[in-house]
Amino acid sequence: MKVINIDEYNPSMGVLVSLEDKEDFKSIKGSINMDIDKILSNPSKYLDKNKKYYFYCLKGSRSRRAVQILGVYGYQVTKVTL
Repeated sequence: MKVINIDEYNPSMGVLVSLEDKEDFKSIKGSINMDIDKILSNPSKYLDKNKKYYFYCLKGSRSRRAVQILGVYGYQVTKVTL
């Protein structure tokens, strides 16, 4: 599993995605919020295999799960630690 620190992230690298619940979403500049359950149930509806995604969440468990599963499906994903 690829892991980087938020300080290493640059918007030119790919899409920064928060996996927090909408009510807990703490935006990092340039990030978007997505529902992990929706992504994992139908990744091709929400993600493009030609793009790179950088997932984060406050505790790290959602982003770890997403990166592990989506990586198996061939998506270019990286876990971001805060």
